[in-house]
Amino acid sequence: MQINTTSAVRKGVAVLTVAGLMSTTLTGAAMADPPSNSALQRSLDSLVGQEKFPAALASVSERGRTTSLVAGSSRLDRQVPVPRDGYVRAGSNTKTFTAVVVLQLVAEGKVELDAPIEKYLPGLVRGEGIDANVITVRQLLQHTSGLPNYTAHIGLDNFEEIQHKFFQPHDLLAAALAHPARFAPGAKWEYSNTNYLLAGLLIERVTERPVQEQITERVINKAGLRHTYWPQPGDQTIRRPHPQGYTTGNHATGDVIDATEMDPSWGGAAGQLISTPGDLARFSRTLLDGKLLPAAQLAEMRKTVAAPVLPGWRYGLGLISVPLSCGGVYWGHGGDIDGYETRGGATDDGRSVGLAVTALPGTFGDAEQAAKAVVATVDTAFCT
Repeated sequence: MQINTTSAVRKGVAVLTVAGLMSTTLTGAAMADPPSNSALQRSLDSLVGQEKFPAALASVSERGRTTSLVAGSSRLDRQVPVPRDGYVRAGSNTKTFTAVVVLQLVAEGKVELDAPIEKYLPGLVRGEGIDANVITVRQLLQHTSGLPNYTAHIGLDNFEEIQHKFFQPHDLLAAALAHPARFAPGAKWEYSNTNYLLAGLLIERVTERPVQEQITERVINKAGLRHTYWPQPGDQTIRRPHPQGYTTGNHATGDVIDATEMDPSWGGAAGQLISTPGDLARFSRTLLDGKLLPAAQLAEMRKTVAAPVLPGWRYGLGLISVPLSCGGVYWGHGGDIDGYETRGGATDDGRSVGLAVTALPGTFGDAEQAAKAVVATVDTAFCT
């Protein structure tokens, strides 16, 4: 489930190559926590040693106790300790925040889940095979609308060219609507960032306030998230402390570049937030504990359809159900954006996990193998 973000190195910084640099990466053993966390520490070390992610960060909470673990190095070109619970780009975790605001508006009687989006965004959504009178708000949040994905059409394969480019939401929407519908609304499930771009515009139309303000006031502040924020227009940095993030600058050449600084405007309500593994875990916990939504809307959020990403995964309204090897499931989301991948969530019995690595799977090796290793590490965090 990838939000392929684009980011390149700052002007004057040389493009990095993998050869000769990975040997400088720190192993996590020197920073290991007590023996009770040894299985998770070994998994984090494996993400660095075997899968070649520059760094891995994890936050695990259970019964009121939170532990933060790290592995690797904050930089490829030299050894720099990884900050425990450092800031990372949260990517598509933003979608859950957006979905919560929409569902709060449903609870307030301002939005109907099964109403057509034409009711809230009149005249905006038009295209070949695209009818806003048929697509519902629920279908936007559940990725069953059939709308084409704008991130496939804005040049993300050449990240260096768009790393510092500012995108307006309506330009992103135009990029999507220039292409035909993928399928009839409700016919199947397919991930599309366009759904959450529109959910953000719906929030702005209904509340008459900026989506970033609504997410901040209604979710971030309400959940007590002290290290989560929406970067303001023009802010291409990440607050400190943070590890550097790396990506493939141009898919044609395969060169690896520093992607830490970038313009995240193309992410918007689908992927713009910055957070920490600890805050992402705390958000999932707060959501499942019913502190952000009334019971009726949380129940709607947890009504799922099959999401053929990995076996057993199911998608609700901005929320994914993932099976655990030790039984049961956890509820969360995850995010992929150039420089960072995040995974994790919370269980109904009180466990919560946040995990981040500082490159997308495939940047330094086999993408499928690395992605599965990240998911397996989250499973280890929940099950040991």
